[in-house]
Amino acid sequence: MTIAAVSIIMAVRNAERYLARALDSIAAQTFRDYEVVIVDGNSSDGSLKIARSYPQVRCLQQAGDGFTGAWNEGLDGSKGPFVAFLDSDDIWPAGKLATQMSYFAAHPDTDCVVGRVRFFLEPGVSPPPGFRPMLLDGSHIAYIPGVSMVRREVFSRIGNFEERWTSTSDLVWFAKMRELGMRIGVIDDVLLDKRVHGGNLTYTTPKATYQGELTRLLKESLDRRRTRGNLS
Repeated sequence: MTIAAVSIIMAVRNAERYLARALDSIAAQTFRDYEVVIVDGNSSDGSLKIARSYPQVRCLQQAGDGFTGAWNEGLDGSKGPFVAFLDSDDIWPAGKLATQMSYFAAHPDTDCVVGRVRFFLEPGVSPPPGFRPMLLDGSHIAYIPGVSMVRREVFSRIGNFEERWTSTSDLVWFAKMRELGMRIGVIDDVLLDKRVHGGNLTYTTPKATYQGELTRLLKESLDRRRTRGNLS
């Protein structure tokens, strides 16, 4: 069986409202050597029917639970040497994959490539509590899965996403990458349009939980660096 160059992983649960738009943005990519692995968390709406109507899409039924667990099951169920992630309510510009693959070709020592994210508010919806309206202005360099492309061997070195975190597993994962001195390339282009609405995990997580996890991950990061002798 031919292995696609890029495995695109998407966690889905009752996402029919936005899913087609997300998959349309994948289908519009100018770089075509990819597979889409959708991990469905027991959707009760039409998400799976929508997903199965698209080419290059393979659907897996989630064995565990949680958003982070779905990412990990997608990683384990895919084989592409490069990995990308797209949330079911977000959108990629048509050149996203091509731009990142070109960067890897020009910089073969790079482990991960990120770029800019542009937030947009769902029409008719007020910004959810905790969202900073200033983020809607312009675009921003971001270290989040949806704007990234990662060499698969990076996961072999630092592991998959830790499922013990409610909403910060991606922050922990990027922190580990930096601690190990991995090379992260930055592209000064918008590579993700991120939809802002009341169902975003970041903004539905209780503030105390989110802040508590940020404090813990900072402490654990400092502890790991001290253990490795990176801090005096």
